[in-house]
Amino acid sequence: MVPVVAVFAATSGQAVHLGEEVGVGAILGAPMMLSTLTLFMMALFVSPQRGWRGALNPEPTGLRRDLGWFLIAFGLSTVALFVPHHITLARIGIGLMLVTLYFLYVMVTLRASAALVAEGHGTEAGHALYLSKTGLPTKMQVILIQLAIGLGMIVFGASLFVDGIEGLSHWLGISALILSLLVVPIATELPEKINSILWVRRGKDTLAFGNITGALVFQGSLLPAIGVMLTPWSPSPPVLLGAGLTLLAGGYTYLLVRRGVTLRPYHFLFNGLCYGAYFFALT
Repeated sequence: MVPVVAVFAATSGQAVHLGEEVGVGAILGAPMMLSTLTLFMMALFVSPQRGWRGALNPEPTGLRRDLGWFLIAFGLSTVALFVPHHITLARIGIGLMLVTLYFLYVMVTLRASAALVAEGHGTEAGHALYLSKTGLPTKMQVILIQLAIGLGMIVFGASLFVDGIEGLSHWLGISALILSLLVVPIATELPEKINSILWVRRGKDTLAFGNITGALVFQGSLLPAIGVMLTPWSPSPPVLLGAGLTLLAGGYTYLLVRRGVTLRPYHFLFNGLCYGAYFFALT
């Protein structure tokens, strides 16, 4: 929601340059962090429990599917960086391809889900709806109301966050793009990915990895589609470095899964090194 708010605020004429920088930084920074820092942190926090050579056992077909679709979509997004902004039809075509890729991925995943649930990979909410605690019944209407309230709070919070990033950029004299590439994903994606740390420590490896790789597909397809069609989406050095390291870390993880390697925490030290190199290069 942060990049969406930033980009659409920019197209409506409010601090256009800053809005575009925040939007592009948020769009590209999220898959960068997910493919590097988040996987490393999950490995780091499970290592005291299982050891650095302990086995991680996510369901392999879903993991391979997620990473494969992500690499295709994000690779296309990276190619789009080199398409001049004035070639509008090409930009629109790439954006529509990214949207189509995501919905094809959703269809393929849903078709595979029934078999996975039958094999014991299903889950359910651990507690009742918050609105149910007020005495309301757990019905579809109540579920949709709570969903709408949550979405409204996210939009409001995203608007405040974008304003804060733009103000901090001006106050510190730092590019909003650099600040967004580093700060926005940590503030928006990382807290939610704490779920992966909790799940992996409880032995729910499939949920832990799926929480990250599913987000990777979303962040690598739908949101770049907005960037390609509504922002300059140009190949500046920070953007190219981030995109390159994201593809490197994602490709490395995909090859491990593709080759049938038993994943172990030490495998993700490489992902952590990729994020460290990126952080120090930008700072």
